[in-house]
Amino acid sequence: MTTRILPAVGDADASRAITTLLSQLPDAEPASPVGDSTSLLDLLARLAGESLDELPEVVLVHERIGPVPALELIREVALRFPAVGVVLVTADASPGLYSAAMDSGARGLVGLPLSYEELAQRVQAAAGWSVGVRRHLGQGADVFTGPGGTVVTVSGAKGGVGTTVTAIQLALASRASGHTVALVDLDLQGGDVASYLDVQFRRSIVDLTTIQDISPRVLQDALFSHETGIGLLLAPGEGERGEDVNDRLVRQIISALRHRYEIVVIDCGTHMNTANAAAIEMADTTLLLTTPDVVTVRATKRMVRLWDRLQIRKAEETVTVVNRQTRHTEIQPPLVERITGTRVSRVSIPANFKELQAVVDAGRMQDLEAKSTVKQALWGLAGELGLVKSTPSTEKQSRFRGGDRGSLGGGRRQGRTK
Repeated sequence: MTTRILPAVGDADASRAITTLLSQLPDAEPASPVGDSTSLLDLLARLAGESLDELPEVVLVHERIGPVPALELIREVALRFPAVGVVLVTADASPGLYSAAMDSGARGLVGLPLSYEELAQRVQAAAGWSVGVRRHLGQGADVFTGPGGTVVTVSGAKGGVGTTVTAIQLALASRASGHTVALVDLDLQGGDVASYLDVQFRRSIVDLTTIQDISPRVLQDALFSHETGIGLLLAPGEGERGEDVNDRLVRQIISALRHRYEIVVIDCGTHMNTANAAAIEMADTTLLLTTPDVVTVRATKRMVRLWDRLQIRKAEETVTVVNRQTRHTEIQPPLVERITGTRVSRVSIPANFKELQAVVDAGRMQDLEAKSTVKQALWGLAGELGLVKSTPSTEKQSRFRGGDRGSLGGGRRQGRTK
């Protein structure tokens, strides 16, 4: 049996050494190395989307991979692609690191400098385990043909561009179409999701900072079950406590939510920190909200460049959404696309705050009327992003660009009328 091996190595010298040694292993089919964690996860997700059989049996993760630390990357691969055997390559072969690697989901550890015998033994063991898992699952293997639930992050180029309203309406549209949905407020110092949804809460994301391993029970205790059926993980009421939320915690939370909910929408706010950077990096779809004015479009370009420099998200992998658009605006979506190098969504959000004012002031965003052009556009955006279940009615309405008076999710009017 041929063993397909995918090395993830950020160091050029180590990459050459590992590739050379792998090519000498019997019945081994080493793939070209990937140089960072983002490329690895993207490649595995693409292969899994085609078929379980396309996934490699073994992934080698070098200790100096980045930007996601090696152990966190192993945990993510093990959670999202459990039929893949992961082996850590490290100079530290201490019992403590070995235990941490096993806790993260690794199937073995190879010490540096590399030894042919040790590498062959670990690869063979991981490959045997991977094949055994796939054979044991049999017809149930379809569980592993994808990366789990869809994660969407919503960020703003600057303050006041409509990030939170967009995140909430995307979550509401997804829930109305029948998906299980979680909405996470990662605007840690100024999060307003609770204010927009009329929520009084005690627990928030900071209650998870002392938890080493986030189990379903622990996660359930931290979530607020909203009347709309959406699970809310809220920002702390005291903004300074948001500093306790780090990238490691966010990765664990997203991985846990991804395996419990079909759609996970994350409001990342407008200020970059390690927490929301981790969320943006892990997301299947990243939205960047802007408005059609020179200052905000410049801020959008700065944000895109920042993400690229930090290896969080490439420009071509970012979807820019233009809010408060009118046909008389000098800056139109095609120009925004050329300036930022991102893909601009087909749906633009019209400038009509009058429709929003009553529900914003009441803190009842869920009561926004179905005939609202803003709601129709945002639910149309949800359709464009694939966040709603496809039915004849939703497919028709997801193509709405401003003229249709329908809404996604069966067209039911929610809450009060003006």
